[in-house]
Amino acid sequence: MDAPAALFDTPLARRRLARAARRGYPGFLLDRLVEDLDDRLGAVLRSFVSVLDLATPRPAATRMLAARYPASRQVRLAALPEPGGDLIVGDPEALPLATGSLDLAVSLLALHAVNDLPGTLIQLRRALRPDGLFVGCLLGGATLTELRQSFAQAESEIEGGVSPRVAPFAAVREAGALLQRAGFALPVADTDTLTVRYADPFGLMRDLRTMGMTNVLTERRRTPLRRATLLRMAEIYAERFSDPDGRVRATFEVLWLSGWVPHETQQKPLRPGTAKTRLADALGTVELKPEGGNTP
Repeated sequence: MDAPAALFDTPLARRRLARAARRGYPGFLLDRLVEDLDDRLGAVLRSFVSVLDLATPRPAATRMLAARYPASRQVRLAALPEPGGDLIVGDPEALPLATGSLDLAVSLLALHAVNDLPGTLIQLRRALRPDGLFVGCLLGGATLTELRQSFAQAESEIEGGVSPRVAPFAAVREAGALLQRAGFALPVADTDTLTVRYADPFGLMRDLRTMGMTNVLTERRRTPLRRATLLRMAEIYAERFSDPDGRVRATFEVLWLSGWVPHETQQKPLRPGTAKTRLADALGTVELKPEGGNTP
């Protein structure tokens, strides 16, 4: 069977990220996520010897990890060359890492743009030692919903059809299932919604461009965007998604994932039927029997 067609144009994504790096990457979103990652790792009461930062757009996470784990070996895999550190320039979908060579792997704002997320997670799990930890975040399904809806309505009105302009992002349930599929133990997936406000939709589009987050879908329309469609999109956006002060909202849904490589010391759920205390007793309530039968 033929391999499925790639969803993202990876070479184009690299070129746009390189352009963003030259123009000055706006760090407001990534810096917030680095702080959140630091808080999450603060709850893990152990140290890590070998740490990987996988394809985070800038080395901000690497710097935080070096400060948190000063005795560890820091490895960064990036899509583009950059100065300093133990750097691997490569593709997160083809990890050049030995099996069991890492204790901790993190990735921020990168995995939503890989073509084979299940395969990437499987490679990460193999690269981690038993009881190694993965923590990462990617953009979720509600991200840029305002822009998506506004473009769809504008194109439908002006051009009589709709083209893909915002990538389809994963849902939190799907992300949690992917961790289990990749073989991680104790998988956790949760979501955080960040709202950024702009004077107009064009400010949002400028930030997306300078973050290298513009449309790189392989099925994107290749003809230039019509001026009439763009202006109508801005009108719809302002009509439907503005606050009383006139500023418009942009949603970024962040899916956080974490999982451990299986190890015999990890907690395991009890087998069904082995509990020694009733839940009703623990809660101090009366257990009601189902009508017409006995409590199973």
